[in-house]
Amino acid sequence: MSLKSLNEVNYFKLNNEINRPVNGQIPLHKDQEALKAFFTENVLPNTKIFPSITDKIDYLIAEDYLEEAFIKQYSPGFIETLYQFLAEQNFRFKSFMAAYKFYGQYALKSNDGTQYLETYEDRVAFNALYFADGDEELALTLADEMIHQRYQPATPSFLNAGRKRRGELVSCFLIQLTDDMNSIGRGINSALQLSRIGGGVGITLSNLREAGAPIKGYDGAASGVMPVMKLFEDSFSYSNQLGQRQGAGVVYLNVFHPDIINFLSAKKENADEKIRVKTLSLGVIVPDKFYELTRKNEEMYLFSPYSVEKEYGVPFSYIDITKEYDRLVANPKIKKTKMLARDLENEISKLQQESGYPYIVNIDTANRANPVDGKIIMSNLCSEILQVQEPSLINDKQEFEVLGTDISCNLGSTNIVNLMESPDFGKSVRAMTRALTFVTDASDIDVVPSIQHGNKINHTIGLGAMGLHTFFAKNQMMYGSPESLEFTDIYFMLLNYWTLVESHQIAKEKKVTFHNFEKSTYADGSYFEPYIKGDYTPKSAKISLLFKDIFLPSSKDWEKLAQDIKKDGLYHQNRLAVAPNGSISYINDTSASLHPITRLIEERQEKKIGKIYYPAAYLSNDTINYYQSAYDMDMRKVIDVYATAQKHIDQGMSLTLFMRSEIPEGLYEWKNATKQTTRDLNILRHYAFHKGIKSIYYVRTFTDDAEEIGSNQCESCVI
Repeated sequence: MSLKSLNEVNYFKLNNEINRPVNGQIPLHKDQEALKAFFTENVLPNTKIFPSITDKIDYLIAEDYLEEAFIKQYSPGFIETLYQFLAEQNFRFKSFMAAYKFYGQYALKSNDGTQYLETYEDRVAFNALYFADGDEELALTLADEMIHQRYQPATPSFLNAGRKRRGELVSCFLIQLTDDMNSIGRGINSALQLSRIGGGVGITLSNLREAGAPIKGYDGAASGVMPVMKLFEDSFSYSNQLGQRQGAGVVYLNVFHPDIINFLSAKKENADEKIRVKTLSLGVIVPDKFYELTRKNEEMYLFSPYSVEKEYGVPFSYIDITKEYDRLVANPKIKKTKMLARDLENEISKLQQESGYPYIVNIDTANRANPVDGKIIMSNLCSEILQVQEPSLINDKQEFEVLGTDISCNLGSTNIVNLMESPDFGKSVRAMTRALTFVTDASDIDVVPSIQHGNKINHTIGLGAMGLHTFFAKNQMMYGSPESLEFTDIYFMLLNYWTLVESHQIAKEKKVTFHNFEKSTYADGSYFEPYIKGDYTPKSAKISLLFKDIFLPSSKDWEKLAQDIKKDGLYHQNRLAVAPNGSISYINDTSASLHPITRLIEERQEKKIGKIYYPAAYLSNDTINYYQSAYDMDMRKVIDVYATAQKHIDQGMSLTLFMRSEIPEGLYEWKNATKQTTRDLNILRHYAFHKGIKSIYYVRTFTDDAEEIGSNQCESCVI
C-alpha cells in the first residue's frame, strides 16, 4: 500500500479512541496502539530500503535529494560511525502524533510522494553533519543532542538542512519602511522575495505619513498606511512557494500614529472590503507613555510621522515618544490629533477578543533592557525577535545610498525536560550555540541587501525553550507556583551563561565581534552586575535536588566571564529568544514553548483526515493534577513565569494569553460577573507591562460552546 492510497488503516481510529473514557479513565494505551499501527501500516511498508548507509547517501545525492558538498566534508567511515551511534541510542517516538507529524511534514519523500526516503535518525544525521560543517566531534555532539531531543532546530532548519531542493534555514525576517515611495516599492519587493524563500516577514509601517498628510510637489494628500497594508497582503498571497504554503506577514504600527484606529479596524469581521486584511497579522508598538495616559484616563495625542521626521530629522520609529511626548505636544510645527487614551485601549481589547490581534510590543521595556547600541523599533511574526535596526536610504533607481540593517531570525529550542537530564548541561548548550552560529554564518539573503547586511555584521541567533509545563507536571510543580518560578529563574540564567561562554569562545577563535560591541553593556561590564551581585543558588529543597548534578555559576564565575568578554568580545549581538514552536513540539513529545497546555487531550484538526488527539506528555495519575488548562488559569501566573525568564533573555518571548469567553468564577478578584470584558484584557496588559514583559503574542479566547465531550471532562485517569 503506497502513501498515495492509504485508505483502510486503523491508526486514526485507534488514536480517536483516546478521547473516549472507559470506566471513567483515559485509555492512553490506545495512543500506543495507534503509534504501533502507524509504523506497521504506513511507515514500514512505504520506506525505501538500502543495502547500506553509503548506498542510501549515494542514491540521495545522485537523485538530487541531498547536497553533496556537506557530505564530502566527512569520510564514509565517520558517517558510518555516526549512524552506528544513532542506532545504538534506540530512539522511539513516544506518541502517535509525534510520529505522524514527523513523517507527514519533515521526512524526505520520493518525488512522486509514494515513499519515505528518511527515518528520524536520517534527518538527525543530516542536520548534525550539515551544522557541524566538517567538524567530526561537533557532528557527533549535535547528533547526541538531537537524537535525545535535548536540542530542536527550528522547523526551517530541521526540515531543510542538507536538502538539495530546499528553502532557507532561517525562520523569519524583519524589514522597515521609511516615508517615501522608493522604500515602499523596495519593501514590497523584499516581502515578495523573502516570502518566496520561506519564513514569515515582519514589516513596520510606523514611519509612513498618515492619511491626509501633504505630499511634497503635489496638490493631493497621502493615503496613509491602509493601502500599503493591502499591497503587502496581496504580495504574500502571490508569493507562496508555488502554493506549498501561505505567505505570512505581520505589519506593525505605533499606537501614537494617526492611522491607528483605521489600522485596527482592518482586522474586524465587519470591516469594509476595501480596507479589510484577512491573512495579514497586526501588531502595535506601545511606548510607556500610553500606559501612563490610560492609567490616568487622560487624552492622548497622535502625531504626524511626516511632521515629526521633518522636525527631528529621523524616521518616526526612532523617536523616543515617552521622552519627547510633552515637547511633541507643545511644538506647533508637529501636526497632531487627540483622542481619549482609554477609548483606544478598549479598541485594542475589542479586537483581541474578536480576532486575537493585535500583538503588543512594549517598545520602551525592550529598549531599556537592550544591552547593545541602537534602537529596537519592531518585532517579527511571532513577537519574540527584538533587535536593533538602522534605516536605509533608497534612491529613485531603487539602489541603496545608505544601507541600513534589517533582521533575519536563526532559531532553535532546548527541550527543558530532556536538557535537564543531559550528562553535561553546559556542553549541550554550547553545541546548540555552534549549530545556530552555522546557520547565521551560512545565511546569505542577497535579494534583500539590508537583511544580508544586518546578518553579516551582527551574527544574531535565538536559542529558546519548549516543554516548561511538561517539566513542571513531570516534577509535580504547579504552573506559576514559587517553586516553578525558582526553577525558571535558574534554568534561563544557565541558558544565558552558557550561550555567553560560547559566544565569547567563538569571538576569540574568529577574532571577530558583533558590530558596535564596544558600545554595549557587555563591553563596559554593567550587563553582568545583576549576576555578580545576585544569588542564583536554589532556595527550596525540590529545586536543589533538580539541579544537584548541574554546574551553577557563582559570582566569581560571572566575574571571570565578564572580564573575558570585556577582553575578547562576543560574536553574537543577540543569543536568546523563545518562539511559540508549534508542530515541532509534538515531535519532541512536550508542551509548546513556556505556556501551559490547553487540554489534557489536545485536539488537532488535520486536513482531509479529521481530528487527531494528542495526550499531554507524561500524563498519568501522578501528573494529571499538575496539568491545569491554560484556559482555567489566572493569566497573571503565566505572565509571572514569562517575566521570570525574560530577565535572562536578551530578546523576547511569544507570550500567548488564554482566555475564556465565560471566565470561571473567582479567577480574577476584580470581576463581579463571568463574561469576559475589555477591562479584563486591559488589566492583564498593564500587569504584563509592570512585570517587564516585552511583548504579547496572540490572545486566544475559548468559547464554551466549542467544548467537546471527552477525556478532558474525565475526573479520574490513566491506568
